[in-house]
Amino acid sequence: MIPRPIVQFLPWIATGSLMALAWVGWKLRLAWEGLRAAQRAAQLERALREFGDLMRDAERPEAHAHELLQALEQLSGLAAAALLRPACGAQDVVLGEPDANALAGLQLCAGASRALGPGTAHHAGEPDLYLPLRGRDAALGAVTLRGLGSAPLAADHLAHAQALCDQMGLALQRRSVQDEARRAGELADMQSARNAMLAAISHDYRTPLATIMGSASALQTQAERLSHQQRQELAARIIEETTRLVRLTDNTLQLARLGAPGVALRCDWESAEEIVGAALRRVRRRPDGQRVKARVEPELPLLWCDAALMSQLLDNLIDNALKYSPVEAPVELVVRRVGSEALLAVRDRGPGIEPAWRDRVFDAFQRGDLAAFKQRPPGAGVGLAVCRAIAEAHQGGLSLRPRGHGGCSFEARLPLHDAPALPEAT
Repeated sequence: MIPRPIVQFLPWIATGSLMALAWVGWKLRLAWEGLRAAQRAAQLERALREFGDLMRDAERPEAHAHELLQALEQLSGLAAAALLRPACGAQDVVLGEPDANALAGLQLCAGASRALGPGTAHHAGEPDLYLPLRGRDAALGAVTLRGLGSAPLAADHLAHAQALCDQMGLALQRRSVQDEARRAGELADMQSARNAMLAAISHDYRTPLATIMGSASALQTQAERLSHQQRQELAARIIEETTRLVRLTDNTLQLARLGAPGVALRCDWESAEEIVGAALRRVRRRPDGQRVKARVEPELPLLWCDAALMSQLLDNLIDNALKYSPVEAPVELVVRRVGSEALLAVRDRGPGIEPAWRDRVFDAFQRGDLAAFKQRPPGAGVGLAVCRAIAEAHQGGLSLRPRGHGGCSFEARLPLHDAPALPEAT
């Protein structure tokens, strides 16, 4: 039997034990809730970090807006919609299905760059929650969670939702700044190219115009005192300088046209023999045109090209070879097949081009090192740039290959296409 003195303390012992158990249970509950809160916070932090990595690496952040809406819908269990303003002046993009009232709320939220609705300091009585996509100095859109009612999101969920929106807003602003910087760079490059073009053209037009003016003036004022041979020389000089002006003008116009976006070529099935033959007929009219020798591979497939542009390409390459090679050295024009491409090469025996200039000579208004020439050859440095633009417009390319015993080989490569079958005779 339990002693009587101990029996009278049993109620107190039982009460103390129950209180101890209650205290332990309360502590365990607090620990469990703390653990769940820590796990939830870790999940939210991981989700925020993953979305931030996605936004940091995205070239077009607006393409991932649906993923933002999915994350917000999973967080809140509500339908989400968004209004995006990807760039300054661009048209707003609406995602989801907001009604007129929600769309007005999205525009107000984006314009004010602050959260609206339940759990916020502004328009807390509204049933929908609006969160801005905040950048550094402005909002680039907003999202809404529909039907939240009077019960706001938990504080940590609200903070997480706003952090996700801010990630998107910063990414959109970064893209906007990058686009503006790119456009500014393009405008600067365009202005620089335009200034260089004007300077080069004005300089290179001056000499032939002065020659034409002087020759024409001599024919007009001194024709009676000039011999027949002198008049012929003056007329030939006028024709030669006029031809230079025409070539310079054509090259400049083609360079501008081919550099414009969406340029359309007038392509058709052309014979390489005919294109080369036309180029030879034109060059034979020059005093030094007999130096050009042509060789076309037999049974070469038809070329799908713009005949006028290909003629201009060959004219420029031949003119370049004649100007920069000795008067007694031959110039070769070779057309042959190399794998799935057609090779059009113009080869000379000039002084060659230094390695540092072999890529730069294809840039507009670059003429390489002219120290090897006693007299500076005429030209504006546009011809090779036009040739490269023509080759690239045909999905090909233009390259320079130094020749083993001196000189250069300028080689244009064009892809070969299967020509359509001829209709059967009936």
